[in-house]
Amino acid sequence: MKVSAKLNNLRIAPRKMGLVAELIRGLDVDDALVQLDARVKGGCESIKKLLLSAISNAENNFGIDRDNMFVSSITVGGGPTIKRWMPRAYGRAAMIRKRTSNIELIVDERIEGKGRKTKEQLEQERKARMEEKSKREKEAAKKTDERKESTAKVEDTKEIEKVKKETFQGKWTNRIFRRKSM
Repeated sequence: MKVSAKLNNLRIAPRKMGLVAELIRGLDVDDALVQLDARVKGGCESIKKLLLSAISNAENNFGIDRDNMFVSSITVGGGPTIKRWMPRAYGRAAMIRKRTSNIELIVDERIEGKGRKTKEQLEQERKARMEEKSKREKEAAKKTDERKESTAKVEDTKEIEKVKKETFQGKWTNRIFRRKSM
């Protein structure tokens, strides 16, 4: 089963992105991630994010096994071009074209149906994830409540200290040590 992910209007020229796309075309998913980590090209990080997105789409939506996936195709096309002007000699102006890329990455299975999860298994995993997420949210809410209580106690002690200082210093001291004259 083919699963795709798209990235539109990336602010890197398509020629540069095409070089990175050639690296991973036809590779297994894990090998492609290793290749993208090892390269020092500007577009590697963007394509790596796109590949991880396609992998998660395949695993979570269709139950495809990660060990059975490979990059079947990756196409890089030109997006909208941003046009700017650069002043030149004799009062002329030269156009600067800032090109953008549209990328589509398609992940497919090597052996059709091998290790694929059923719909029931996918539903059980989703329910487990939702329960785990709700537990984490409850714990986070408890922690924030505790923090609010502790900060309220600290603020109360600070207010008490301020009142003590004000009562200790009489009105005549306040008048003497004011910064602005009356």
